[in-house]
Order: sequence, then structure tokens, then C-alpha cells
Amino acid sequence: MGVYSAVLGFFVPSGGGKWVIEAPYVMQAANELQVHLGWAVQVYNAAEALPNLINPFWMLPLLGVLGIRAKDVVGFTFTQLLVHAPLVLFMLWAFASTLPYHPPVMP
Repeated sequence: MGVYSAVLGFFVPSGGGKWVIEAPYVMQAANELQVHLGWAVQVYNAAEALPNLINPFWMLPLLGVLGIRAKDVVGFTFTQLLVHAPLVLFMLWAFASTLPYHPPVMP
């Protein structure tokens, strides 16, 4: 789920807006795989933020203030993505296994 969210975030940056559309599918997959639903949401959200390391929102004001171009910063931000993506995905996988699955209560 984390890899899916990170890859999709490269092509559809939304700041969380796509969660409204994808939530039913993600929650259904979490239920079928018997994964803690809270961690499923957290994995999705944390992985969705990874593409922001390449083109972060803070870069626009920084470019204007320092008078530099995006190509001067993207090498640094891409390096951050290469370092943090495996680390974040591993930590999400490890932490997700710490909570037991509880099926949702149907009314």
C-alpha cells in the first residue's frame, strides 16, 4: 500500500484529496489482508508524502528569496528521496505489524 501510494503521488499530487476516492479500496484491501485499519491509513498518508521530497512546497519561496533555479535544488531533494523512501517504507512495514487486526463493527 505504501509503494502504491508513493508511486501514485508522483503522478497525481493531491495533498490528500485523492483519499476521498481511494479510501474505500484501501480500507477494503486492509480488511481482506487483516491489517490494522489505523496503520493502513497511516501507511497511505506517510507514503503519499514521499514524492513531496522531490518537489516540495517550500521550494517555491526559497527559489524566489535566494534567486536560484529549481535545477539547483532538485539534486538535493532527489537525494533525500532516495535516502528516506526505503527507510520510511521499512519503518511503516515494521510498525504496522505491531498492532493486531480488529475487524470493523457493522451496524
